[in-house]
Amino acid sequence: MSASAYMSTSTCLVTEGAASQALRYCWGCARTNAQSAFVNSSFLGERIFLKDTGNTRKLIAALLGGVLGVVVIPVVSLGAEKVIKVSTTTSTQASGLLDVLLPEFTNDTGIEVKVFAKGTGAAINDGMDGNVDLIFVHAKAREEKFVAEGHGTKRYAVMHNDFVILGPSSDPAGIRGMEDAAAALKKIAIAGTKFISRGDDSGTHTKEQGLWGATGLQLVAETTTLVKKGRETQLTFNNPIGLGEWYLSIGQGMGKTITYADEKRAYTLSDRGTYIKYKFGRRKGLDLEILCEGDEMLHNPYGVIPVNPRKYPHVKFDLADRFARWLVSPRGQVLIANYKLLGKQLFYPDAIPFPAISRQGPAGQATND
Repeated sequence: MSASAYMSTSTCLVTEGAASQALRYCWGCARTNAQSAFVNSSFLGERIFLKDTGNTRKLIAALLGGVLGVVVIPVVSLGAEKVIKVSTTTSTQASGLLDVLLPEFTNDTGIEVKVFAKGTGAAINDGMDGNVDLIFVHAKAREEKFVAEGHGTKRYAVMHNDFVILGPSSDPAGIRGMEDAAAALKKIAIAGTKFISRGDDSGTHTKEQGLWGATGLQLVAETTTLVKKGRETQLTFNNPIGLGEWYLSIGQGMGKTITYADEKRAYTLSDRGTYIKYKFGRRKGLDLEILCEGDEMLHNPYGVIPVNPRKYPHVKFDLADRFARWLVSPRGQVLIANYKLLGKQLFYPDAIPFPAISRQGPAGQATND
């Protein structure tokens, strides 16, 4: 006869009584003098095969090792973890800024940051669902609404850059040098030259929608259904006439949108930071050029907001708020100000006046210069 001891772990807590009960169960299995037995641990996803089960001590040690090693140790490690989750716009990642900020923050505080980069709309939804500890995005009106509705505690103004309209050097729509972004988009539409839209409800897409509204052109409401984790969300966008012809909405992040526009020799709207990173910070650059810039409507502020623990008690508010405050401290602001590619400024700090930043050292300490 043979016997098997099967244990399925569904909890990360073991009481003294449960442990002793498991011991009695294991002892009983050992006494069956089975010729082979196995432990099937659903937590580990593996089987431990034991031969010569007449050796009672070996069997008990193996079985209890599976119970206690799997169940008790994770409780200790999880309790000691200092990890926060942030949902952020793709531009903070695609520009390379997070690669600079996050290691320094972890070095200063011991707190690790897990990043989920996506469009601003999706990042805000993550915060509204309580799936992350804070959001780091760039759509100020939507951020203020997020706080007003109680999803976040406070918006910290971190930095800004600006949006630019990119296009091929041939500039078939003739917008080069224009400082009126809405007028530039109107010329592109009238010419019917290809324009690539992110179409993803991001901060960049929100800005683009506002610019199309300022053109005075007839717009068509298009409803798109997004599915996330089995939940459908319907979003309505106002697009210029010509969707699918000269106006292509691709539902991608900033980096992929720029790359696709470059391949199609098309126009697109981008934040300056990601453009500089893709143009000058990669071995394979871009042929796209900045053709329209300087409009006040192209201003692009970024904010960070801790998720409200009163609404979502499970979030790590203390750690998240510490990250937010670090970003707007002299330490974080100097790092943002000093992040450049080939001497080109990607972002400008907002929490401390930029001239003051330029007189501070790399650790955020004032210099004697």
